[in-house]
Amino acid sequence: MTARDDDAITFEVDGTVCRAQRGITVAAALLNAGLWGFRHAGREDVRGPLCGMGICHECRVTIDGTPHRRACLVPLAERMVDRTTEQS
Repeated sequence: MTARDDDAITFEVDGTVCRAQRGITVAAALLNAGLWGFRHAGREDVRGPLCGMGICHECRVTIDGTPHRRACLVPLAERMVDRTTEQS
């Protein structure tokens, strides 16, 4: 989904500035930006959202410097900075 200009906010993920629709979660914004792997469990086991309601904890990312936030539960905010474990 493409964010309309009048309803879009800007955020940063892994150093890339992105735009997304206001009112969606961080997980939805990352998925819309084409990022499917949010973290690694082990060397090559890439993890991303599974349940979409905070139960599985597979969507954990660092949000504004706070690690292990569940992206499916956090509303996206203007100028939010998100990091996946791929950048660690």
